[in-house]
Amino acid sequence: MGTNSLKGSRLFAAVALCLLSVAPVFAESQPLSLREAIVTALSNNPDLASQRKEAGVLDAAAMRAGLLPNPTLEVEVATGALTGSSDDNTLSLGISQEILLGDKRSKRRAVTERDQAAYRWLLADRERALKEQVQGAYCDVLLAQERLGLARHSVELNRQLLAVAEARLAAGDIPELEMYLVKVELTRSEGSLIELQRGLLDGRTKLFTLMALAPGESPALSGSLKSVDAPTKGVGDLKQLAMLQRPDLKALHAALQKSDAEVALAEAEGIPNLTAGLALSREASSMEIGGIEGRETSYTVGVKFSMPIPVFDRNQAGQQEARAKRSSAEIRLQGAAATVEREVETAHVSFINAEAVLSLYRSNILGQLDENLKLTQEAYRLGEVGILAVIEEQKKYFEVSDGYLTALHARQIALNKLESAVAADINGGAQ
Repeated sequence: MGTNSLKGSRLFAAVALCLLSVAPVFAESQPLSLREAIVTALSNNPDLASQRKEAGVLDAAAMRAGLLPNPTLEVEVATGALTGSSDDNTLSLGISQEILLGDKRSKRRAVTERDQAAYRWLLADRERALKEQVQGAYCDVLLAQERLGLARHSVELNRQLLAVAEARLAAGDIPELEMYLVKVELTRSEGSLIELQRGLLDGRTKLFTLMALAPGESPALSGSLKSVDAPTKGVGDLKQLAMLQRPDLKALHAALQKSDAEVALAEAEGIPNLTAGLALSREASSMEIGGIEGRETSYTVGVKFSMPIPVFDRNQAGQQEARAKRSSAEIRLQGAAATVEREVETAHVSFINAEAVLSLYRSNILGQLDENLKLTQEAYRLGEVGILAVIEEQKKYFEVSDGYLTALHARQIALNKLESAVAADINGGAQ
């Protein structure tokens, strides 16, 4: 590689670093813990806020279900003026009320109450999903921060190596090509640092969007990928806990109860309602007897009852529809329960596998790599090994270190998914 090409690469990296240095600086504030991030997201998320407001629609439906039918007012006026009997007239005033039979009112309230319960559990399930998203985004930012620190360490090591190479070149111990190889590695590590800085910015933006923070708010994070409480319960206990805690299962169970209430209501709708009425009439008439004209006014009070005769329609279609919905709700609940068991089992296996991968890094392998790197760097300084050996050892060190960070991140993500599948803190307690 030519000298001009290397200088151009170094210049590009320097310009890129300068551009990133003028990026918006995160506002200084108290470090944000994972729990605080979750609480903030659940409080501020606009989708959840709008769905909480929509619960008022079901509240209105419950209010409507408990109302009685309005009474009916009937007024009738008749006159004989058009038939030549202007003195004859009739005035009738009546009021009627529909009486719900079959306890329809309480059955309608039962349907709306079950509907309200199902909606509340669906809302809780959306909160569970949002919590998992926030946990994942939070862990992604922590991983990006750790990788960024590792990249800075790589840049620093390459700068130190370049200083050693320049000193050895000045002493005539190495050819100029070795110094150029070190410069290439330094440029590559600086480019990786730039990419990781951009990735960290994207990750923070995603997290703060989920939290619905104001544009100017950019708190630092206080969490760590190393702080994980392993589950103390077995997969069987976790499945049982999920059956008790999962809000989506509770929503489907409430929907099944609503279907039962709809069946009872449909059966009650087959009983016709009774309409009772009370009427007051005044009838005025005139008559002529023996050339003498007289007027007569009479008052009558009447009671009226009416009810449809359920000969043809006894709400058979409504009952069939309600029973079909009930069967469908039962099948959905059974299917969802089986799915939840599979989710818990899969999440538990994923966590065990993540723990197994992480255990490979716990046998002091990182410490040994660090020691090997230092020995190789010192050997190069003394002229005992070539530059390629140092570069290869550095690559191995950073690849293994990045693998360790990835394993920590994978274990945390697996734990988050297991907690979400159970819908509880991993060692008990509802989320």
